[in-house]
Amino acid sequence: MTLNIKKQLGARIKKLRQDKGYSQEQFAEKLGIATRTLCGIEIGKNFFTADTLEKILETLEITPQDLFRVNYLQPQEVLVEEIIKTIKSIKDREKIEIIYKFIKSFDV
Repeated sequence: MTLNIKKQLGARIKKLRQDKGYSQEQFAEKLGIATRTLCGIEIGKNFFTADTLEKILETLEITPQDLFRVNYLQPQEVLVEEIIKTIKSIKDREKIEIIYKFIKSFDV
């Protein structure tokens, strides 16, 4: 699998911006950058500076960990493989039962 950090982070920033209700124009203004620059960041064409990163975190009221948590952007089959691998590594029966009950609660 090819990682494209700029695209993943850009998509994450876009989602977090939208969750806060900011338009691209509003968010770019708060960051002190051009809307075109923000657009480039969100599509993975441009990358932000350290100063812009600090403003992103402050404006979105998030931690660096919140921003860099992009695993959910991986394709579904990769996520399923990771889930299976993690479950197979669990040796504690009680934990397996908790996971089983959780999965069954989705009623799929």
